[in-house]
Amino acid sequence: MPSAQPPRRVLLKLSGEALMGAGDFGIDPDVLGRLARDIAVLAREGVQFGVVIGGGNIFRGAGLAGGGFDRVRGDQIGMLATVMNGLAMQDRLLREGIDARTLSAFRIDSVCEHYSRDLALSHLQAGRVVMLAGGTGNPFFTTDSAASLRAIEIDADLMIKATKVDGVYSADPVKDPNAEFYPRLSYDRVLDEGLGVMDTTAVVLCKENHMPLRVMNINEPDALRRVMQGEEVGTLVTGDDG
Repeated sequence: MPSAQPPRRVLLKLSGEALMGAGDFGIDPDVLGRLARDIAVLAREGVQFGVVIGGGNIFRGAGLAGGGFDRVRGDQIGMLATVMNGLAMQDRLLREGIDARTLSAFRIDSVCEHYSRDLALSHLQAGRVVMLAGGTGNPFFTTDSAASLRAIEIDADLMIKATKVDGVYSADPVKDPNAEFYPRLSYDRVLDEGLGVMDTTAVVLCKENHMPLRVMNINEPDALRRVMQGEEVGTLVTGDDG
């Protein structure tokens, strides 16, 4: 059943791993194409998309830090990986006939535009899909935190965390068949119970700026469209459990 006002400007957070498909590394062209088509259909209908894609399918700096790799350098390489994913999605959207731009939090001017809030808003208002790459531009911040920050900066109506599960559960539903599904949660409950929706910084940013967060399965057919139509898909995290 549709809920109140459907969102018209959204921040879509995709993990880099979502682009791998059944592979162990890199980008699956079929998966990239499917995601781009889902976004393109809605963009043609007037939905404004900011998209943040992680870089874990290419490089994960935090994982190597434990093996003696410099964390700052590792995070910088990871931020470059998010630019690579953003450019791949931009290219696929362009082939779908959708104007798209990649904006990086750090300067890489020969490859893509440098991020500023005003530029991002200008592109969105012109109907372009905007890849918001490069994380926050700083080490020690995850792409979840970058997504929350960008959602707030672009005045998104909703932030969507696209995952491989149907929403938020009390435990891993694969390991625990009795895990309880939560259709709605408060930010405080997510933080207090350590539910692992996003990292703590990302959740706190959403809480302090009243940014609604929906966690959903991006692989569920037509799920993104249903969210845009105001349906209750996955788990909604807001200021209360109601």
